[in-house]
Amino acid sequence: MPDGGLRTRQTETADSHGLITTPVRLNHFATTGPIEFCVKTHSSDINKQSVSAVKWSALGSIAQYGLSLGAQIVLARILGPENYGLFAIGTIVLTFSSFFSNFGFAWGLIQIQDLVEADIRFVFTWQLITGALVAIGLYLLAPVVAGYFNEPRVIPIVRWLSLACVFSAITAPAGNLLRRNLDFRWINIIQIISYSIGYLGVGIPFAYQGGGVWALVAAWITQSFTMMVMTFIRYPHSIKPLFWYSGAKAMSGVGVTVFVTNLCNWLLINIDRILLGRFLDSHAVGLYTVSYNLANTPNNLLIGAFQPAFLTAGARLQSEPERLRRAYLPVIATVWILIAPLFVLFAMIAEHLVGFLYGAAWKSSATVLAILALSMPAYITWAMSTPILWNTGRKHYESLLQLPILAIAGYAFYSFANKGIVIVALIAGGVLFLRAAAITTAACRRLSISVLDLLPLAGRGIVMMSIAAAGTFSGIKLGVAASVYADTQLSLIIYALTGININFMAIAAHLLPLLGGVFIGGIILLAIVFIFPRLLGREVVGMLGRFSGRLSRAAGDHAEPESSKLVALAEND
Repeated sequence: MPDGGLRTRQTETADSHGLITTPVRLNHFATTGPIEFCVKTHSSDINKQSVSAVKWSALGSIAQYGLSLGAQIVLARILGPENYGLFAIGTIVLTFSSFFSNFGFAWGLIQIQDLVEADIRFVFTWQLITGALVAIGLYLLAPVVAGYFNEPRVIPIVRWLSLACVFSAITAPAGNLLRRNLDFRWINIIQIISYSIGYLGVGIPFAYQGGGVWALVAAWITQSFTMMVMTFIRYPHSIKPLFWYSGAKAMSGVGVTVFVTNLCNWLLINIDRILLGRFLDSHAVGLYTVSYNLANTPNNLLIGAFQPAFLTAGARLQSEPERLRRAYLPVIATVWILIAPLFVLFAMIAEHLVGFLYGAAWKSSATVLAILALSMPAYITWAMSTPILWNTGRKHYESLLQLPILAIAGYAFYSFANKGIVIVALIAGGVLFLRAAAITTAACRRLSISVLDLLPLAGRGIVMMSIAAAGTFSGIKLGVAASVYADTQLSLIIYALTGININFMAIAAHLLPLLGGVFIGGIILLAIVFIFPRLLGREVVGMLGRFSGRLSRAAGDHAEPESSKLVALAEND
């Protein structure tokens, strides 16, 4: 027991009564010998804790979605595609550098089952060291980055953003300790407050004052610093340096695996913009990036709500694959049957959404948005399958299976990036589907899930997507007809009564089709969920029943108890 610190065991073993032994943490720091105080809790308590975590994640993600969407719209209208493109180039480099500054040590705090204070000190020490070194390297290499993108204006942008490498490296240990404890309530509170301060308090006012791209830089740095401070306040831990200890090898092993996996994922996600910036210009990068961010925001909302709790809860059940299996199928069913139709709706309203929210300057990004929106269910499927590999002893599979896809993607993007943003979006969508197929197949094999288990889910998903498409298309057509009527008949009536000539088409050309598509498509999906829940299938109804008593009552006996156990937290043995 190093340093006489608090030894907090996170291993869980079931006794003869089906109970799980879990620790009660008495203090963050202890100065006298090992303290280990365990209580017995039913597995249903963990179920409740994880469902609560998902609810808080969902609420926080919705709030962040609203904030980020509003801020993104305002900033995009003020700054235009070129400023967004310059900032996007800077953040591409920053996120790449963050993998070196974070390295992956902090994720071991979630995965390791026997946590001691020395683990935290070791992680914090090396996070700080790597973060500082990467920030210095990024500052010195900024001219090289600018040379690659043929854009000298990014030099000072990259140098200022290098500060965020240090902030994120320091934030990671406390943040992952909060995730380990399923404290998603405070994680989301911190994210919302820091985003509000960064973008609403600094970014938008600075942009209005003519700050240009520096408004985005200031917002990013402010948000990162605020998150660092608030996270440490919520979960204070020892900052006493520790360069090596008996458990360092195991912790470093997790860190290396996380680093390689995240680096592979980062390349697959960002290689499109890396090569766009190389072969085209900052204007094209700006158009593509805003479309990607708009499509990816609801995707991040869903992944942020479910994946952390799924990963953390699954880590507690690493030796119980059957319970993981009983939760994985409902999660995938929910993505294919309920979430995918929403992205179909999203894709179909893309033209009118971009026209209404961003204006004519961003018109060419609508097709990109539609393509990427249709690809997002594959992205979510991939994201919800990776925890299975990590929690069944195959965490290295994630990077190994995706390396061939990375090679294919690199060749395709390099060959066709100069053809324009639509071609790049098509390639990016194809890459997302390849990734989902590879990782989902591996996860299903680990849990003994066959194609026959998945076919009914896929069939229901296709039916639901077709219904959503038909409803949204009808709503858009009604909206177009209404906008034409408003521009002709209604404008004539108002002119006859008041003598004022109002150009309704300028107002309603995008707004009414947008509202029509969302309303009709959304109403049809809601009707199925609340009036005909059996059409969704037992897995989806069981999942939704965990969060809505009305759905549970409406479904009656159709939902199996096993299907409603979220994130592998099945019924008591």
